[in-house]
Amino acid sequence: MWFCAMKSLVPEHIQKLTPYPPGKPLSELERELGVTRAIKLASNENALGPSPRATAAMAGAMCDINRYPDGGAFYLKRRLAEHLGVDHGQLLVGNGSNEIIELLIRTFGSGGAEIVTSECTFVIYRLVSSAAGARFVEVPMANHRFDLDAIAERVSADTRMVFLCNPNNPTGTIFSQAELDRFLARVGPDPIVVLDEAYIEYVSPDARIDALAVLRDRPRTVVLRTFSKAYGLAGVRVGYGVATEDLVNYVNRVRQPFNVNHLAQVAATAALGDAEHLARVVAMAEEGKRHIAVEVEAMGCTPVPSATNFVLFDTHREAAPIYQTLLRRGVIIRPMTAYGLPTHLRVDAGLPEDRQRFLDELKVALGA
Repeated sequence: MWFCAMKSLVPEHIQKLTPYPPGKPLSELERELGVTRAIKLASNENALGPSPRATAAMAGAMCDINRYPDGGAFYLKRRLAEHLGVDHGQLLVGNGSNEIIELLIRTFGSGGAEIVTSECTFVIYRLVSSAAGARFVEVPMANHRFDLDAIAERVSADTRMVFLCNPNNPTGTIFSQAELDRFLARVGPDPIVVLDEAYIEYVSPDARIDALAVLRDRPRTVVLRTFSKAYGLAGVRVGYGVATEDLVNYVNRVRQPFNVNHLAQVAATAALGDAEHLARVVAMAEEGKRHIAVEVEAMGCTPVPSATNFVLFDTHREAAPIYQTLLRRGVIIRPMTAYGLPTHLRVDAGLPEDRQRFLDELKVALGA
């Protein structure tokens, strides 16, 4: 009776949603599975950790946590503006880039608006669009890559926003500047194009698109980045967006005050100043990806070329039993069935010792 009464209050598009399933802490998984020394290579995390400057900044800021955080993230935005060569007013700061995605959709994509992206991309686009009651369109991929020509073909006068994740999660693939330029010429100036660059620091400079130049030439563009990946600050949740001041002004009407906590702000500001640590993180991920790709290929699997800190690979068989075997042996990676890739698994580059353990256990799981 109570359930039926509550359900009557919930819009149909909310009823159809499935809550995001959170992972369990390693200690709880160890207890449940009866294993020790479990390792997690499932969430695309920076295994080397954040810059010591960031952790020192957080430690020094602990005495101020009785105060509300800076609601405008003044110092972080000032540092970001210097780092990127943009105006302070062009910046949005959020509780991870996830929050900025949600703010963009709430501001521009609700009320039945059409939002277009690729299949097999960041799941938050679909979850937030569906929660907002938007019409969400997923265009098939081509060889694990965004098919920008097909997406451009699908964009119509009804399309309010297009999300392009580059590099893409969960495939790790990228598209080129030439592909993007051709796409933008076809879709024209009207839809808001969101270039989600959460993994941009892992991309070699010669392969990166110039997203900020696109923004300068095309006002209805938003560039998203995060401190959760290469900067290693996933636990404090801070991301940012770059757009025109006009667009930022509208999003700020929806944004809640104090949305980014004090420790996150000071950590991100400090992390931007440690280029040497960032270079070590990127180098370790690059070596890890190469190692994994060579080894899984030798086991009969097919790795997908990755411009991120993880590797997606095809096992050429049902991957769920392999995932379960690894899990029982204390190695946590990510199955891809929910993305329509039932024969694929995704694994972080990780620390060298964790990576080697994964490879050893994978060989056992495959019966190789």
